[in-house]
Amino acid sequence: MIKIIALGKIKEQYLKDMINDYKERINKYHKLEIIELKDTNNLSEEANLIKNHISNNDFIITLEIEGKMLDSLDFAKLIDKTFINYSNIVFIIGSSNGIDQSIKEISNYHLSFSKLTYPHGLFRAILLEQIYRAYKINNNETYHK
Repeated sequence: MIKIIALGKIKEQYLKDMINDYKERINKYHKLEIIELKDTNNLSEEANLIKNHISNNDFIITLEIEGKMLDSLDFAKLIDKTFINYSNIVFIIGSSNGIDQSIKEISNYHLSFSKLTYPHGLFRAILLEQIYRAYKINNNETYHK
């Protein structure tokens, strides 16, 4: 299963629609769950909320500006190779305050999509699009350009 743990709610309907569209597309390839948690102004409190939704068997990918940048082909390989040894991949999108150090320490992979900062709702849609693109690449299906 792929889990996306995201802090904060999506308010804009057009982003909700885009997220739901990609979620449906991905579910044709692999089960996907989005866990939306309440963001607070306390990173330690947010870390405790996150930890309630992860297990020791999960491959945890934190989305961080300081993380490693991949192109779409390498991102697809990361997903494909990870499922050889793990049954769950968990992507963690922090709040506007970032991700607590305790979560970064248990992360298996620190991933960055850019040095730029994105609105959380838009980034969630971008992440889903890249996961969908990865499945298209890994299945040799037309989509990736």
